[in-house]
Amino acid sequence: MGEMFNALGFMENIAAKGIKNQVRNPGDYEDEEGLLVCGVCGEQRQKFIDFAAPTEDDPNHTKKLKVATMCRCEREVEERRKREKQNEEDMERIRKLKKASLMDEKLSGATFRNFKPTKYNARNLKLCQRYAEKFDLMLEKNQGLLFWGDVGTGKSFAAACIANYLLERKIPVIMTSFVKLLEVIQASREEEPAILNRLGYAKLVIFDDLGAERGTDYALEKVYNIIDSRYRKSLPMILTTNLTIEEMKRDMDIRYSRIYDRIFEICYPMQFTGPSWRKTEASRRFDEMKKLLEED
Repeated sequence: MGEMFNALGFMENIAAKGIKNQVRNPGDYEDEEGLLVCGVCGEQRQKFIDFAAPTEDDPNHTKKLKVATMCRCEREVEERRKREKQNEEDMERIRKLKKASLMDEKLSGATFRNFKPTKYNARNLKLCQRYAEKFDLMLEKNQGLLFWGDVGTGKSFAAACIANYLLERKIPVIMTSFVKLLEVIQASREEEPAILNRLGYAKLVIFDDLGAERGTDYALEKVYNIIDSRYRKSLPMILTTNLTIEEMKRDMDIRYSRIYDRIFEICYPMQFTGPSWRKTEASRRFDEMKKLLEED
């Protein structure tokens, strides 16, 4: 019995503090039971609860405790505060995910909204959007993409649009290149396990510019191991390359062919065509600067 009475005293103390700390707002009033009522929404801000307080004569005895509670106004304020806090936490997580994504700064702002459709890329834009929107299914099926085509046709930008779409939805993505990864690994062999762990954590890894890495036995072995690791874990990849499908299929070097075989098995190929974005942008900037410098 002593333990129960101690519990009752503890609860009475908590209830009393709650009532004492409760701020009475203008317009609040007490009802016929002496309970505080909100003057705005009309809901009670206090209530009675029955707390077990057995006695020797009555083991089922209870005692009414007046406790503070939230009215609709207070619940709405609290819910808004929680949403704002959650939004802040979400934004911080997205910021950390973007920082961990290894993406080039120039691609951090790539989105489907600023992807300008042309007669050359309109279909690819639609496919990329669908892939991003249905990523849960793509992840389940371990379905990746292979973007191939000439330099400057928007492959990296399209891949970054997918990456940023998923990052905004708090899905871990890494976008890097084998050149960068190999440079870090070669600089410090101790970094290799950490890099592989990070790649394994990401739901999607985007490898930009496949084929730009040096074709040494060491480099190609690392590239194969990274791709094979994603394959065996059933985690999708997106790769971009300036190589053609035929060049990859015709490569008789077993070091390359086993890499390409893995890619073709799990990545849907998409060709990017059209004039070079970079050349077009360079021409636009040249004309703009010429006008600025030569105008009277």
